[in-house]
Amino acid sequence: MPGISTKHEVGLAGRVAVVTGGGTGLGLEIGSALAREGAAVAIASRNPEHLEEGQRVLAAIGGRVLAVPCDVRDAHAVRRMMRHVGEELGGVDILVNNAAGNFVRPAEDLPEKAFANVVDIVLNGTFYCSRAAGRAMIARGRGGVVLNVVATYAWTGGPGTIHSACAKAGVLSMTRTLAVEWARHGIRVVAIAPGPFDSEGAADRLWPSPEMEARVRESIPLARFATRAEVAQAAAWMVSDQAAYVTGECLTLDGGGWLGRGVLGADEPIPKVRRRRR
Repeated sequence: MPGISTKHEVGLAGRVAVVTGGGTGLGLEIGSALAREGAAVAIASRNPEHLEEGQRVLAAIGGRVLAVPCDVRDAHAVRRMMRHVGEELGGVDILVNNAAGNFVRPAEDLPEKAFANVVDIVLNGTFYCSRAAGRAMIARGRGGVVLNVVATYAWTGGPGTIHSACAKAGVLSMTRTLAVEWARHGIRVVAIAPGPFDSEGAADRLWPSPEMEARVRESIPLARFATRAEVAQAAAWMVSDQAAYVTGECLTLDGGGWLGRGVLGADEPIPKVRRRRR
């Protein structure tokens, strides 16, 4: 993938990583970054076509790769997937909970089933995968890392995305709760919160018009979207030994987009005020 170094900069050789939603988009980019760092990577997805494409991309990088069909909403399927990864690759050291669903819809127009479906994928699916991986890590006694992909509206709120905002807020709380519960087992639980990044899928759902995309871009103090490679490299660092003393934390990657801009805004120079003589 362009933009990702081929050098082992954070070093994940000998580790086994599972990436949910790993066949396309950000999940595949993260899986690629982990593979380039030496990890064996298992990607999970409901879509066989996504798995096929993801496996092709990861195989081209080299190393061990496994594609596993799995719907994270199904706790039994998740347990089978984790067992299969353990049998084929020798255990799970890293779990990346990336599977998600999102679209823009006012709360008053959001069907109950749509709300429940997103919560089921994002919140319940993250718990099912984390519990299955955590149990395996505890049983092996070697520790491990769980990385959850959230969003800044988990703490700011997200008008138009109440389903995803509620689910991601739960995942952020889960991150901090499990970080404390599982620290004694040598398991770190962390999160990243990407802001807008270059992605055709996200563009179609979240800013489908050039005007909307321009407004989103203008709201970011750094005045650009992230690249998927930037987000993936941060994820690789978070699960590496370089971040061994980080747990329960969420790394924000949004160009300052969630920060308060004040009354002047990001682009307005701060005026020099001449002090009055008394």
